[in-house]
Amino acid sequence: MSQQKKQWGAIIVMIALFAMIAFVTNLCTPMATIIKNQGPISNVLAQIGNYGNFVAYLIMGIPAGMLISKFGYKKTALIGLAVGATGIIIQWVSGLLDVEQNLGLVFAVYLIGAFIAGLCMCILNCVVNPMLNLLGGGGNSGNQLIQIGGVFNSSAAVACYILMGALIADASKAKIADATPALMIALAIFVIAFIVISFTKIEEPEQAPVELSLIKGAMSYRHFALGALAIFLYMGIEVGVPNFVQQYLIADGIPAGTVGMLVAVYWFMMLIGRSVGAGIGNKVSSRAMITTVSIATLVLVLFGMYAPTDVIVSFPGVDWGKLELIWQPIPVGIFSFLLVGLCTSVMWGAIFNMAVEGLGKYTAIASGIFMTMVFGCAVMMAIQAYVADATNYITSFWVVVFCAAYLLFYALVGSKPAQK
Repeated sequence: MSQQKKQWGAIIVMIALFAMIAFVTNLCTPMATIIKNQGPISNVLAQIGNYGNFVAYLIMGIPAGMLISKFGYKKTALIGLAVGATGIIIQWVSGLLDVEQNLGLVFAVYLIGAFIAGLCMCILNCVVNPMLNLLGGGGNSGNQLIQIGGVFNSSAAVACYILMGALIADASKAKIADATPALMIALAIFVIAFIVISFTKIEEPEQAPVELSLIKGAMSYRHFALGALAIFLYMGIEVGVPNFVQQYLIADGIPAGTVGMLVAVYWFMMLIGRSVGAGIGNKVSSRAMITTVSIATLVLVLFGMYAPTDVIVSFPGVDWGKLELIWQPIPVGIFSFLLVGLCTSVMWGAIFNMAVEGLGKYTAIASGIFMTMVFGCAVMMAIQAYVADATNYITSFWVVVFCAAYLLFYALVGSKPAQK
């Protein structure tokens, strides 16, 4: 029997975890809508969930690699699941507190829960990709499982926005407790995954020790150092676009349930892009991919910023109160923002591919550094939120333009290895 055939239970659970990484991570954006309506809250403060979730990557990126080196993928996955369940429970507890009397405490507890959940997401991200490759037997079969996992990852992001849109309903009256069903779904998957993985035998390869001394060696490669910065800024595009589109549409008076359907399109675009990217990845270079999608991102975002707001397109949404399909008018520029999902779908893999070229023994530690750079999302969210507070939501997209411009520079200039 092949490795893959013997361990379908583990494969299914890993794919489910791939989906849950997206589901739990994307809870932060709809939760920002809830938090913003708890009082006179700025856009900067409303993003505390994203700050907690993504700053955790800064803390856990390299230690996660050390856990795998010491305990292996299975035990590390179990550690991550236990940590994640704890983070979800703490976020749920924050919804039980009285917002009117303890707003500061509610925020603090929720932030702690988001941070702990972020530690879990970082650990699982370090586990799931190589583990799926291992369970698939490596080669094309392993890569196929990873691509399937990516499709479920995007699908879960779509489901998260639709579900949270239904739960929030009236954003002006929404409370953290309204997200309880979504949190309980995440908790249930974590518990089931923990039980299944505990009883699954997985033959793991021998792990080489992770040495911090290798970090300096990896960073000495200019194309890798610039690639790490590219990942840092890329996170600002991937999460910033749907996040601030959601805030803009709700501020414009569109019901949260409908907005959830609209913003889910962004992640559906990512799902389509990943499927296409997997099909052409062996024919189109990573440099060509990033050059193309970064230019497309610049065009789409700039068009979205300057398109006439009176040019309207009808977009499908759902009236969750009546359970009816509706056609929601939105500015054509907002639709342009949502199409950016097609571009971000291939960015991570292509940037990683270019950045680790020629690194040799530094490749493993480079993966840990890349995972650490995911905390760039927290930084870029704060910057874009600050610009939104100082100006408006549309003007804040200049932050996204800056990030896309750097990715274009990296593809054309910065990604060329200076040494091997």
